[in-house]
Amino acid sequence: MSRIKSLAPWQWAALVLLRVIIGWHFLYEGLAKAFNPYWSSASYLAEAKWLFPDFFMAIVASPHWLKIVDFLNIGGQIAIGLGLITGFLTTPACLAGLVLLALYYITNPPLIGFKSSMPAEGSYLIVNKNLVELASLLVLALFPTGRVAGLDRLILGPLKARSSREE
Repeated sequence: MSRIKSLAPWQWAALVLLRVIIGWHFLYEGLAKAFNPYWSSASYLAEAKWLFPDFFMAIVASPHWLKIVDFLNIGGQIAIGLGLITGFLTTPACLAGLVLLALYYITNPPLIGFKSSMPAEGSYLIVNKNLVELASLLVLALFPTGRVAGLDRLILGPLKARSSREE
């Protein structure tokens, strides 16, 4: 808990705000996909050009695996979003978000010579919104923002206090 005391309250507030905003983005993206009966990750995966393109194409070619990947994508985004917004299991939520965003980045990186037919807000070179959000989640994973403002404080705080008393 010494790390918690080392930051000023406004610094913690900024980190919690960042956590909630990223959580909202994950939750919204997951719900938007869940409520769109025509959504599928197939077109995104079919664009894979960098690492493991054959693996991603195999997923696209298999309706069974594509359905599983779509379910995991939607469910993962919703679970990560809820975890970040509520501050419940924030470190695992951050780490799961890191993995998901790394997969997005690997599938369609903004590298020279790689063109995607996906609409973009602008032109990216190496750094895109997935990488920015990934780096933000890395920072959040290193700070226990859920123990400052979140369900982790209510649930994990008493458990940690009880285990330290039992030792």
